Amino acid sequence: MDEALTFDYVIIGGGSAGCVLAHRLSSDPGVRVALVEAGPASGGRWVSIPAGLISTVPTHKLNWAFDTVPQAGLNGRRGYQPRGKVMGGSSAINAMCYIRGHASDYDGWAANGCTGWSWNEVLPYFKRAEGCLVPDADASMHGFDGPLKVSKLRSPSDFNRLVLDAAVECGHARNDDFNGAVQDGVGLYHVTQERGVRSDAARAYLDPVRGRANLVLMANAHATRIRFEGQRASGVEILEGGSKRQLTAHREVIVSAGSFGSPQLLQLSGIGPGDELQRLGLACVAERAQVGANLQDHPDAILTRRVNDTRLFGLSLAGARTLWHAWGQYKRDQSGMLSTNYAESGGFFRTQPGLDRPDAQWHFVMGMVDSHGRKRHLGHGFSLHACILRPQSRGSVKLASTDPLAAPLIDPAFLTHPDDVAALTRAARKTADLLRTKALGLNAQVPLNAEPDWQGDDAPIEAFLRAHVDTIYHPVGTCRMGADADSVVDPELRVRGVQGLRVVDASVMPTLIGGNTNAPTIMIAERAADLILGRSGASDSAPPSEEEVGIQAK
Repeated sequence: MDEALTFDYVIIGGGSAGCVLAHRLSSDPGVRVALVEAGPASGGRWVSIPAGLISTVPTHKLNWAFDTVPQAGLNGRRGYQPRGKVMGGSSAINAMCYIRGHASDYDGWAANGCTGWSWNEVLPYFKRAEGCLVPDADASMHGFDGPLKVSKLRSPSDFNRLVLDAAVECGHARNDDFNGAVQDGVGLYHVTQERGVRSDAARAYLDPVRGRANLVLMANAHATRIRFEGQRASGVEILEGGSKRQLTAHREVIVSAGSFGSPQLLQLSGIGPGDELQRLGLACVAERAQVGANLQDHPDAILTRRVNDTRLFGLSLAGARTLWHAWGQYKRDQSGMLSTNYAESGGFFRTQPGLDRPDAQWHFVMGMVDSHGRKRHLGHGFSLHACILRPQSRGSVKLASTDPLAAPLIDPAFLTHPDDVAALTRAARKTADLLRTKALGLNAQVPLNAEPDWQGDDAPIEAFLRAHVDTIYHPVGTCRMGADADSVVDPELRVRGVQGLRVVDASVMPTLIGGNTNAPTIMIAERAADLILGRSGASDSAPPSEEEVGIQAK
């Protein structure tokens, strides 16, 4: 046995969850931990500069850049699914919006058998992760000493005021903290940044502990199969530099490859629907019919407007001059336009009376967005995004082949449930209401795409949605957690039917939460670390101090 490739824990996937686990598990100097990531060790300035996401989301740079299968609910169109391929994962290329979701989301998990995952039980883990830099933040709702830095935007655009005033004009309240006691309302998003620099999971959790002798970070290493001895996970096969290597895990293999990568790897390793495994000639280690099922994502409708306003991002000579000056400003003090997350403001709202919580979310983007930024247009403008928070449509992730380097078959099944069509229609109508306000009564406001009469019949609106809707980048659910026998993992995130194997990432969410999914994914990993280490709760598991970390690293 090669001792250099022998570990106590092998974590597959260096994304948001994997970075948390690597940090927390390696805090015990008596164990060896390996973190395996298919992408590079660092994204450099493309990650650290917040505005750099405009170069990573539309391209293969640090990005898996998946396509979906043709979507029946979207006129047969293929959707686009960017996912981070770098240490830090999607936290390195996302829009940095720090949102936890609604308390009732987690209470719903607990009510359906996910013991230990109620709001009161997960809040301490959110607080443990958070290093809140927002002045006067509510201490009962926020943490201030965690690795993940959360702050106000350093230099938000003045244009946000117009959009937020428009929402207020339409009857929506202002809200300065969507992670406070009330989620409803509109305002500027808090972001995972520290003084204008992205605080992704690698920067927050890995950078402080890279010197630990018991932590091995393996970048550009693609996990191809989990190895088993009988029904126990014993290690991982990886492809690194064109060569196959085998890692041994004495205690556990932990899969944190995301909502697409985790079910793909489980199926490649013989854990999944028996008929699918048989179809591809894969030996079945444990038949788990729900692996790859239950895919949920927030479908997103965008209303985009051209506006002659250089406060907004755009392609023009004036815009180029503005960005040139912005580059100089950012180099000086990490402020200005390059500190933007683009989706600077937004909010949560209810699409109809009688709802007990918001069912839709806005992201107000300071530029024209077309095909996830893959289509560029001359001029300046803004985009109003509306997504529904708890869609009823359910999709899947299946193997395209037994080739571990081949992309899986991703089917979000967008707008296949009539309730989703109705809810998104209502949300789009309310978004259009903003554009008719006095606050946004802009000259030369021109739609980027032909739009229906938003005050007219539903049918043309539905046709518009089916022609334009796509993801807002929040896939979850493909390795569903539950207490029932059909669930993929139990409430301690152990894969049913085998030993020594867990899944820890967004794929374990049984249902979508009401908001962006990065903060909840980090929370899941924080709690998973306690479960793995046999700790009972966040209050009993304070992370090691900087002094302790230094001692361990020597």
